[in-house]
This record gives sequence, structure tokens and C-alpha cells, in this order.
Amino acid sequence: MAPYFIPDTTSLDEQMRQFLHMRTHFALVVDEYGALQGLITLEDILEEIVGEITDEFDPATAEHTVRRTEDGAFVIDGAMTIRDLNRALDWSLPDLEANTIAGLVIHEAQMIPTVGQVFSFHGFRFEVTARKENRLTRLKIRPLVAA
Repeated sequence: MAPYFIPDTTSLDEQMRQFLHMRTHFALVVDEYGALQGLITLEDILEEIVGEITDEFDPATAEHTVRRTEDGAFVIDGAMTIRDLNRALDWSLPDLEANTIAGLVIHEAQMIPTVGQVFSFHGFRFEVTARKENRLTRLKIRPLVAA
């Protein structure tokens, strides 16, 4: 089966219709120049409509808990999605360049940080507290207070 490409301007309603017509569950999203922007799945569309859907393939939700520390920071699993973190804490971290918190830190740092490295961007302080091979497995995040 050939890859199925859709413009990034396609509405959710139209994309849902296309998935049904094409009898597929995913498509590659391209911008106006044909550059690959990402992948959209039927599950993504359904989650936009009805909220988070968990199934047997999703990681255990206990891994993605947000724990507040005494100093006002939050300890977060690196695999937690930016979308879930934004919803849980009413934040607005950008999710255009990365899907997970670890991915955002790697994207912004333009490197794979080591444990103990600290970065500040998007109004937050990010500290890498655990890493396994090239994966950032735990981060400590604190909103920066404007002086």
C-alpha cells in the first residue's frame, strides 16, 4: 500500500472522511511545499473529539504522573507528551517540534543532555534528572517567575 499524504490544512472532519474512504488509520502530513510535517492517526482525531483514549498499547499511566516537589518544581517522566503535561498543569508549552517533554528539551538544547544539565526556555527551567542511553527518562521542571 502506497503512503497516503494529506495537506496540513485539512480539517479533522475532512480527514476523518478520508480515513473512512481510504480504509486506513494513518496518513503523512505535508505542508504547502510538500515537506513532511508528521503523522496523523485515526486515534489522534478521535482523541481531539472525545479526549484521551488509553488501550493495551499505551504505556502505563503511572509512568506519566506529575509529582510536585517541595521547592515548587514538577518531576515528570521524559516520555510524557507535551499535550498531556499542558493539560495536567494548564501550561502552554509548544508541541510543534516535539511530541514528548524529553523531545522538546533535546530539540531546544540541540543535543542529548546529560544528567544534571539545566536549560531555560519557554518560561520554564528544565533539569535532566535521569537518562537511560540516549533517552531522557526524568526531568524536573519549574516555571520561571518574572522578576
